[in-house]
Amino acid sequence: MQAVEISAFGAPEVLRLVQRPLPEAGSGEVLIRVHASGVNRPDVLQRKGAYPPPPGAPDLPGLEVAGVIVSGDAAALSAAGLSVGDRVCALVAGGGYAEYCVAPVAQCLPVPAGLDDVQAASLPETFFTVWSNVFDRGRLQPGETLLVQGGTSGIGVTAIQLAKAAGAHVIATAGSAHKCAACLALGADHAINYREQDFVAVARELTGGRGVDVVLDMVAGDYVAREVECLAEDGRLVIIAVQGGVQSGFNAGLVLRRRLVITGSTLRPRPVAFKAAIATSLRQQVWPWLEQGLVRPVVHATFEAARAAEAHALMETNQHIGKIVLTWS
Repeated sequence: MQAVEISAFGAPEVLRLVQRPLPEAGSGEVLIRVHASGVNRPDVLQRKGAYPPPPGAPDLPGLEVAGVIVSGDAAALSAAGLSVGDRVCALVAGGGYAEYCVAPVAQCLPVPAGLDDVQAASLPETFFTVWSNVFDRGRLQPGETLLVQGGTSGIGVTAIQLAKAAGAHVIATAGSAHKCAACLALGADHAINYREQDFVAVARELTGGRGVDVVLDMVAGDYVAREVECLAEDGRLVIIAVQGGVQSGFNAGLVLRRRLVITGSTLRPRPVAFKAAIATSLRQQVWPWLEQGLVRPVVHATFEAARAAEAHALMETNQHIGKIVLTWS
């Protein structure tokens, strides 16, 4: 099969198209003929040598795919209500940048009605991540207010839409007027240009001084102190990336007085059973939203797999709105 490998750690140009042996599905797994592969920020970090795959995962980058099941564990497929020949999208711990990819059956979901393979490949990584962190860890409830940092990222466009579909109010931050407009078009109630406005002051003003209930943070660093300031009583701050640095200082007195929760998680190294539970929630609660058009995939650009370096270069410009996807002929 063809695959895109990381020939050495470094710039996007280290990605190269190569021939690799066909992987084999084991117990509880399926082999997927991949038609499209999602590109995510962790892929960029892995390419740079900053995010190694967990033990046992393929060395190839790629955390989400869409395609057709060509073989697999019959009993596991039957239990999941899937069959050979079904169109699925799947979350994987690695190996997604390839024509064939092995995935745990429990991490496969049927392609929602009406979506093509490119759209389906844009779903798993961000939808699993947002559900796990905003709804499971962050416990966002209808009527509460969510602040999404980086509203036009793949995570951001997903968080805005899922929170709105669940009945929450959404404030999103973005770095330009164009991106703020995109957040509003996706359903955000308010968008804050963080280059021109203090998101703490604006968020508190928009909530009548009360503050927001949940913050989804992909920055960390010095953002944490500011996010603590804009949380309401019993608010929850959920950190899922540290693009602004791993060291943070904040007012612990506010944490005590407002009974705040600061938490975070990474999804990739978690066990299959954990991800399977998220998949079940998505299939039951979110896939109907996709099929009803309440939530939609947001794909900024597609690249043939041989042009993976260009896809990574685009991601590093931070100019995209939504997802970037590789395609396989």
